[in-house]
Amino acid sequence: MERVPNLTRDDAVAAVRNPLAFIAERWTPQPRTVQRAALAALVMAVVIVVTGGAVRLTGSGLGCPTWPTCTDDSLTTTRAMGFHGVIEFGNRMLTYVLCAAVGWAIIAARSQKPWRRGLTRLGWVQFWVVMGNAVLGGIVVLVGLNPYTVAAHFLLSTALIAVATVMWQRTREGDGAPRPLVGKAVQQLVWVLVAASVLLIAVGTVVTGAGPHAGDSAEVERIPLDWETVAKAHAVLAWIVVTLTFALWFVLKAVDAPKGPLNRTRDLFLILLSQGVIGYVQYFTHLPEVLVAAHMLGSCVMWIGVLRVLLSLRERPRAADGADGALPDTAAEPAALTKA
Repeated sequence: MERVPNLTRDDAVAAVRNPLAFIAERWTPQPRTVQRAALAALVMAVVIVVTGGAVRLTGSGLGCPTWPTCTDDSLTTTRAMGFHGVIEFGNRMLTYVLCAAVGWAIIAARSQKPWRRGLTRLGWVQFWVVMGNAVLGGIVVLVGLNPYTVAAHFLLSTALIAVATVMWQRTREGDGAPRPLVGKAVQQLVWVLVAASVLLIAVGTVVTGAGPHAGDSAEVERIPLDWETVAKAHAVLAWIVVTLTFALWFVLKAVDAPKGPLNRTRDLFLILLSQGVIGYVQYFTHLPEVLVAAHMLGSCVMWIGVLRVLLSLRERPRAADGADGALPDTAAEPAALTKA
């Protein structure tokens, strides 16, 4: 067994002053370890959204009626608060698990050799988004589940998923200059798809804010709109996103694009069809909680799919010296550039 060296006083001071640099000097993770750390942060970002939905769907949104403590007299849930208190407090505790996952991603990215500053920054962006959303979650409780703050809470979680997805993608790429794999017309079509997807998610939060699942059994303010009308507008937007995705797949085939963009567009199309089926079934069955939760999960997966399509339109190979240790996403030449 290798003997662990004793820390000197200077080592202890260095560890306190800059713990990340201290760890990085003594640990070099494999590229696959960094990838797994980034993936763990992404998975936890999705989990926290789904469990937050479970809080709302079980009517536990005010299970802990105050914040940052659970009650005025207790930091944690009490037996008198019952099932709803356990659900709400449990979701709060998962925030610490999310922080741990993001922290692991930051440490792994900082310790990789050579140090990829951009990758580390993406980890820190996630950390601050998590902190901001935790405060916003507390505000949601303090204002009695105001639907506008609930919508903002979900949208900030969506932003967290976006940053985590980009970081996960970057761990599997090099730091060379990005090279487009498709022409400008295709890139513009994908940006339209991204914009439509953002609008789709935003309108989905309005459906939630106006719909019957208020988040608590008490009287909770709702967005003063007919939720069925908003749900129909949401469905129209969903069909627009599906149509754009199918059109993108057709265009990519026509220009003989590399397999990466083609495969991710196909995957997104299948995700959208599954999400559409869940959406229609939940609408015609009067929004059962299980299907609403599945639809929320589908929303996260759809958003990741859209971002993966966007990120697949370019490749970032290894730096010129090949020292960054990351593998390019694809070795295909951008043949589609001459055809789009």
